[in-house]
Amino acid sequence: MADIEIPAELKPADGRFGCGPSKVRPEQLAALASAGAGVMGTSHRQKPVKNLVRRVREGLTDLFSLPEGYEVVLGNGGTTAFWDIAAFGLIREKSQHLHFGEFSSKFGAVAAKAPWLAEPTVIKSEVGSHPQARPEAGVDVYALTHNETSTGVAMPIKRVTDDESLVLVDATSGAGGLPVDASEFDVYYFAPQKSFASDGGLWIGLFSPRALARVDEIAASGRFVPEFFSLPTAIDNSVKDQTYNTPAVATLFLLADQIAWMNRNGGLAWTTARTADSAGRLYTWAEKTSYTTPFVADPAQRSHVVGTIDFAAEVDAAEVAKVLRANGIVDTEPYRKLGRNQLRVAMFPAIDPADVEALTACVDYVVERL
Repeated sequence: MADIEIPAELKPADGRFGCGPSKVRPEQLAALASAGAGVMGTSHRQKPVKNLVRRVREGLTDLFSLPEGYEVVLGNGGTTAFWDIAAFGLIREKSQHLHFGEFSSKFGAVAAKAPWLAEPTVIKSEVGSHPQARPEAGVDVYALTHNETSTGVAMPIKRVTDDESLVLVDATSGAGGLPVDASEFDVYYFAPQKSFASDGGLWIGLFSPRALARVDEIAASGRFVPEFFSLPTAIDNSVKDQTYNTPAVATLFLLADQIAWMNRNGGLAWTTARTADSAGRLYTWAEKTSYTTPFVADPAQRSHVVGTIDFAAEVDAAEVAKVLRANGIVDTEPYRKLGRNQLRVAMFPAIDPADVEALTACVDYVVERL
């Protein structure tokens, strides 16, 4: 690796650009250090921790302007667990899935293995683009992905049909950083280690009344559901401001603090303007620089929270990432299975747009000297 020292005046104030886990604001950590003793190591069935869950539920209701009748539901296990949960408790018989990267493929794979469900429909597009869902007879769940973390492709969330089918949206890397209208989904689910600047291990779902009714319908059908995957159990506990299993309390604390920060600054309108600012700086640089190109060809499909930038063959992006890391600018490496000569840059709300711009100046500095 070339021995290159980036001048301090060029460096971002915070050098964390990882796509998950993502940057946690220092103010969150300071709040945890000062106030965490009141909740860490205490029962999650008692008021102090239940107040944290209540803050999360109320804060997300405000952030996403949830209509009357929607519920914020929490459980342990992250998004991976929620795919199994949805296969047990939300898909009546058949689902349709969009596949346009590593993570958007996984829910469809879960549904395909479930012996109590019909073979799902999977609509695939090439990486770097997203497909379109289409109305299909017999489908009772349309499974969309708001942001494909592996490729930096984002898609708008719209209902597919006007029938009783549900729209389930994997929003793990999009929630909080991309615009969405609650009327367009029935379950918008995510984990807190991306835009919400917390640790993983939880899943959070924003459930519409239609989705809540589907949960009740399947529960009454007699289908076997393991208790850990039981949505009625998760919903019953959530409305009591608790989780079924003991949660990671520090994760809840950081999550609640981040949501409050978002709402204080102007809510989803503010967070999405902030990520759009970061994205504008990154993609403008990539388009005007001789050795870089945005991986996602269609500007309308470029994510504002995860940017993927291809490098010309004569520039080794892996070497650039190593030099950046040696200078305290970390986690710009691409998704490992994509296998491209590129950098991947997180632009979640906690990341200052000025730091994204500083990152581009640092890349230029390094490339000139390699």
